Amino acid sequence: MADDLRFTDPEPKINPTAELKSCRLGRYAAIGERVVLREVTVGDFSYFERHAEAIYTAIGKFCSIAANSRINALEHPLERPTTHKVSYRPNEYFRFLGVDAEFRDRRRHKRVTIGNDVWIGHGAVIMPGVTIGDGAVVGANAVVTRDVASYTIVAGVPAKPLRPRFPKEVAERLQRLVWWDWPAERLFEAIPDMQRLPIEGFLEKWETTGS
Repeated sequence: MADDLRFTDPEPKINPTAELKSCRLGRYAAIGERVVLREVTVGDFSYFERHAEAIYTAIGKFCSIAANSRINALEHPLERPTTHKVSYRPNEYFRFLGVDAEFRDRRRHKRVTIGNDVWIGHGAVIMPGVTIGDGAVVGANAVVTRDVASYTIVAGVPAKPLRPRFPKEVAERLQRLVWWDWPAERLFEAIPDMQRLPIEGFLEKWETTGS
């Protein structure tokens, strides 16, 4: 029901200091102070903390993006005589020379994909073309240069797996449960169990609960 008092306004919340261009935000998404997003889709309930940046990225639902993180960090053309932006954005310095569309398209094709329920730690950097699976955790100040498997915790420079977040069987059951796609009414009922039940108990209960 639209007037159900259990639920707050699902419209995305965008801090007035944030800068967004060609983005799509899901229900309950939140964009914090001085966040900069370019061509980014943000799933339901996902949020960006202050001073984070992302470009050319698809982000799933229930993702937590910490402050000062950078998703799809800027690439420079190493093969050219200069790595400076004068070669691909000369319009900032000269008249009659436009943006290098070929280089821009190259960047666009190296999209970052982030699954559901992913936590990106403070100051982490995700490099172009990386895919991060559902339920993964990226440690603070990590630099992610390779894909991250679902429900894997990574950290370091470059980021390396530390350990799985859950045993493999539990992770697979969570992915089959796809709780992040549940309607708000079902989530409302499940949250107390998320808070108090051990993970196996939560799965056992909600795997058998009707959709």
